[in-house]
Amino acid sequence: MITSSINTKWMKAAALLAGISVVFGAFGAHTLKEYLETKDLMTWETACRYQMYHALALLIISIIPDPQKSAHLKWSAIYFLLGILLFSGSLYLISLSQLIPLNLKWIGPLTPIGGLFFILGWGRLILMSTRNTDSK
Repeated sequence: MITSSINTKWMKAAALLAGISVVFGAFGAHTLKEYLETKDLMTWETACRYQMYHALALLIISIIPDPQKSAHLKWSAIYFLLGILLFSGSLYLISLSQLIPLNLKWIGPLTPIGGLFFILGWGRLILMSTRNTDSK
């Protein structure tokens, strides 16, 4: 049965992150537009978009039924999760920097690190597609 191969942990994470992306997108479009400059709104939208892309990638990872590839899938999922937290998370904070009375200059370098994790996740999927063995 295919449901026995679904990784429910990653499916739950994917659903949660996708849902948050929708909520944040709506929040940006309907509430933040009154408080943020256009460039900050565009940054917010970029964070939402990349969060959704990678939440969908996590969803796909959660339903791939090949246990031979499980290490690659696990690491891709971990990298995507870290990418969402660092890339999208830092962009959300950067977008709100005019509204938050804190020094957030240290946040900027987290964005490319998050982007690197996205690249690592996709790279791990490429490795999975080119190897037949489970490399941990």
